[in-house]
Amino acid sequence: MTKGFPMPSEAGILAFLEKSNAFYPADAVDASIEQQREWYNALCAQFAPALPDGMLTDDSLADGRVPVRRYRPARIKTNTHLLYIHGGGFVVGSLESHHAICAEIADAVGAELTAVDYRLAPEHVWPAQTDDAYAVLTTLLDQGHDVVVIGDSAGGNLAAGLCVRAARSGQAGRLRGQVLIYPALGGDLEAGSYVEMAQAPGLTTADVKYYREVLQAPADEAVAHPLLLEDLSDLPPAFITVAHFDPLRDDGRQYAARLAQAGIEVWFREEPQMVHAWLRARHMSDGARTGFEALCRAVSHFSGATA
Repeated sequence: MTKGFPMPSEAGILAFLEKSNAFYPADAVDASIEQQREWYNALCAQFAPALPDGMLTDDSLADGRVPVRRYRPARIKTNTHLLYIHGGGFVVGSLESHHAICAEIADAVGAELTAVDYRLAPEHVWPAQTDDAYAVLTTLLDQGHDVVVIGDSAGGNLAAGLCVRAARSGQAGRLRGQVLIYPALGGDLEAGSYVEMAQAPGLTTADVKYYREVLQAPADEAVAHPLLLEDLSDLPPAFITVAHFDPLRDDGRQYAARLAQAGIEVWFREEPQMVHAWLRARHMSDGARTGFEALCRAVSHFSGATA
C-alpha cells in the first residue's frame, strides 16, 4: 500500500490488514491466476473459525451442473431461503473461501442458506458467472422458496445483477431482499472514491480495473453494471453496506440513493473504519463485528425471521 493515502486507525482492522498482507500481497493481481488462487486459499484458511454448533451442510449440484453447498442451522426461524454469492474479483473464491461466513449468517438469521460455486474468470468470462448464479436462484424459486440474495464484492455485483434479471423476467416479487456487501456495481473509475481511495488497503482502483477486464462483461449491460439501470422500481428491498476505505464505496452509495429515489426500501451503512473484505475481520475488529451484526439483522428483517 502507498504511504500518504487515507488509512483506518482502528487497531483491530489494522491487525487484520497486517495478517492478510502476510498471505495475500498487495500486488497479487500481477501474479498468475494459479498463484492468486493459492494465496487466496491460504488467506481464507487463516480466517476460518469452527462452524456454529448444530450446523449441517450438504454439497450437491443445482440444475444438474452448478456446485452448491446448503447450510441448515440448528434452529430455523423462517421459511425464506438465503442465497449467498461469494466475492473474489470473479477470479478467486469457492465454497470453501466463504464457508464460515455463510454458516454464521445462516445461524444468526435462523434460515437455510445455499452458497454458489460459480465458474471463475479468466477460464470462464461473462455471462458464465451470472448464468450459474441465476440457475441456482431459479432452482430455489421453482422449489417454492422466497429468497433473500446476498453477495460480497464481486458476489455483490452478481447478487444485484440477479435482481435485475429477476425483475426482467417478472420474478422479483419472490425476492424478499438483496443484501449487497461492498459491491462492485460499475462506477466511474476516474471519479469519487475510485480516485480518493485509489490506493486503499486491501483493494485498489487498479485492482478493480483488472477484475473488470478479466471478466469481459459488456460495458452497456446493466446486469453486469447495475448502476447503468434506468428503471429500478421493480427491484426488491435492499441492504447495502460499504467500507469507507474502499474504492468501491461510492458504487454502494450511489446505488442506495438511486433505489431510494425509485421508492425502494433501502438500508444503507457506511462502516467508517472498515476496508474492503472486512467480513473476514468480524472476529478481530469491533467495527467489523458491529457491521456483521447489522448485516445479519437486515437479513433477518427481509426474511421475516422471528425470535
